[in-house]
Amino acid sequence: MTQRIFDTHLHIIDPAHPLVENNGFMPGPFTVDDYQRRIDGLGIKGGAVVSGSFQAFDQGYLIDALKALRPNYVGVTQVPEDTSDTRILELHEAGVRAVRFNVARGGSANLDDIDRLARRVHDLAGWHAEVYIDARTIDESLSRRIAALPEASIDHLGMHEDGLSNLLRLVEQGVKVKATGFGRVELDPAATVRAIDATDPTALMVGTDLPSTRALRPFRDEDLALIVDALPADRVADVFWNNAASFYLGA
Repeated sequence: MTQRIFDTHLHIIDPAHPLVENNGFMPGPFTVDDYQRRIDGLGIKGGAVVSGSFQAFDQGYLIDALKALRPNYVGVTQVPEDTSDTRILELHEAGVRAVRFNVARGGSANLDDIDRLARRVHDLAGWHAEVYIDARTIDESLSRRIAALPEASIDHLGMHEDGLSNLLRLVEQGVKVKATGFGRVELDPAATVRAIDATDPTALMVGTDLPSTRALRPFRDEDLALIVDALPADRVADVFWNNAASFYLGA
């Protein structure tokens, strides 16, 4: 593609660093070199390396990946609720810009911990919160909790068509959404991205979800083309770069 892309959701799986089995799953390697080979020619000029459940609280792989990928790449990490301010600032210096809460795969944090940690890292380092959740499970109480966070995003279009109304209610209140993981969602991606973009033109961001661990199918280049075709031509630059650059890079 000629359009510049910010890849808001990629995983680096470096066998030189610890991995933790999650629900019986252990991923194969997907290194920085593997990622760069896979995206060659796609127009990706920056992105967010996201910690998966199989990486638990390890930061070594993320710091190494960001050193290799920079510039315009940032980290989205998982940290225990009792992580010190000093450690958070060290991670910020290394390029981390968000904390992730993996609700869909049974993360360890409860809602009070999520709220407390999300506010603390935002106040301390300006990080936002990223939530991996099936939008069908977002009831009124949880919706209020997510919307009240200082800044937040939802992974993979909220996962399911039956959760779209819940997702759009969050978008109306400033929550961002990643159009990622088309091989793991149960919805019409084209209709969903149109609905999100129509609700808030600053909300929608794209990503590859590489290497698509546990998805029914991996990322395909055609996933990006689908988003282009679903949107008016004058919306593509915002969705593919500008919205994410503002959210992750402050640009």
